[in-house]
Amino acid sequence: MPELSVVVFAAENDQRAVLQVLVDGTSVARTVSSSGALPVSVSDPVLRKLHAHTPHVILVDIPAGADEAALRAIELLHQEFPDAAVFAVGSMSQSHLIVSAMRAGAREYIERPTTTTDLLEAFVRLTATRRKPGREGSRGKMFAIVNAKGGSGATTVAVNLALALQSSHGNTALVDMAPLGHCALHLNLKPAFTISDAVTNLHRLDSSLLDSFMARHGGGLQVLGGAAAPTAIEPSASDFARLFDMIAGQFRYIVVDASSRLDAVTRLVSNLSERILLVAHADVASLWSAGRVAHYLGESSSRDRFALVLNRYRKISGFNEAETEAAIGAPVLWRIPNQYFAVSAAIDRGVPLMQQGNTEIARSIAGLAHALTIDDLDVKRSAWSLFKTV
Repeated sequence: MPELSVVVFAAENDQRAVLQVLVDGTSVARTVSSSGALPVSVSDPVLRKLHAHTPHVILVDIPAGADEAALRAIELLHQEFPDAAVFAVGSMSQSHLIVSAMRAGAREYIERPTTTTDLLEAFVRLTATRRKPGREGSRGKMFAIVNAKGGSGATTVAVNLALALQSSHGNTALVDMAPLGHCALHLNLKPAFTISDAVTNLHRLDSSLLDSFMARHGGGLQVLGGAAAPTAIEPSASDFARLFDMIAGQFRYIVVDASSRLDAVTRLVSNLSERILLVAHADVASLWSAGRVAHYLGESSSRDRFALVLNRYRKISGFNEAETEAAIGAPVLWRIPNQYFAVSAAIDRGVPLMQQGNTEIARSIAGLAHALTIDDLDVKRSAWSLFKTV
């Protein structure tokens, strides 16, 4: 993730110092200037000085009892620096203040007191949003696969989806982010390195070193293996942000198996992902969990990118799909048929379903891969050309 330059405005000295430390602590941004004086007009000397820094982000603190001056400053900064994102920092208990800040031009409203994670997630959202216009194809699309509850089949879906994308489009990576990685077992691989090695070597990580950390599957899929044993100390979310930024620059499609991991890192990956697939079963406990997981991850990412994948699906009397979608707040994107014994045998043998011929479940997962990529421009062109030559 590229380093963002940040300017901090906070009238209180302690708060200004805290915000500077938090910004620099994200490891993806640095404070280039700070001021205790808020701009009051377009001719304010503070604004003239700010032009020399060309900031990516301008943080404006809104202290209790001084919101009018801060809101005016946000409006001025938004007008004078249209290419910079203005982030407001204030109390979440005053809904009218949040609305006023957004109307004045704030792109984000961050809770006060603030944490490094809050800022990091906001920076990631900003970077991910700005990559979309006019840069399609230059960076890979990421799909996060998350279990609604343990044992729902996220790893099986992730492994076979990655193989389907590799088969159809090539240049696909599978990243195992589970607390205890199982993707390699599904593929009968023994990676020499894991995601932990990549994060540990971030200070010297380049495309060549990243390539050396990836294991190769026979079909061309490249795999960044998961942890071989539970670890007491996890890398920070900012470390993962930098890692995934590099991976997105190297691959066309990236499938991330988050499995049942629910923490700041999974929320970060959700922010970076094109789609977040919640793998669930069509039963009460699984769908209840799906709703809770969607709510947790949706607090820091756009809910319109969530979708349900119903695994081991079979028609159940009384199951109402429309009511399920409304309750969870996510559409049912796909249904994978119930072939439990075939899946179990595939895992035991290390021969994924996508390598076992034209089976019903393989066709289903290939269909899921197509549904996720159908709007890509080059995929549309390919499909059109094929149609014209028939």
